[in-house]
Amino acid sequence: MRIRRILAAVIATAALAGLGLTGAATATAGSVSSVTPGECTDGGGMIDRSTPVLPTCRGGMYDGQTVD
Repeated sequence: MRIRRILAAVIATAALAGLGLTGAATATAGSVSSVTPGECTDGGGMIDRSTPVLPTCRGGMYDGQTVD
């Protein structure tokens, strides 16, 4: 009986920790709004300087993000 309670607590803790890591990864991935010129080119894109306000990365992994 005691082992079952301990096992249930361990499983519940692992499940909650997994949810926390998933939320943190999602928040981190969504917060990137601009990239460096090196990140743009390393990701397979080209820097488009013809945009009116800021240069934009075109193509590759960071397509559409601003370059600063």
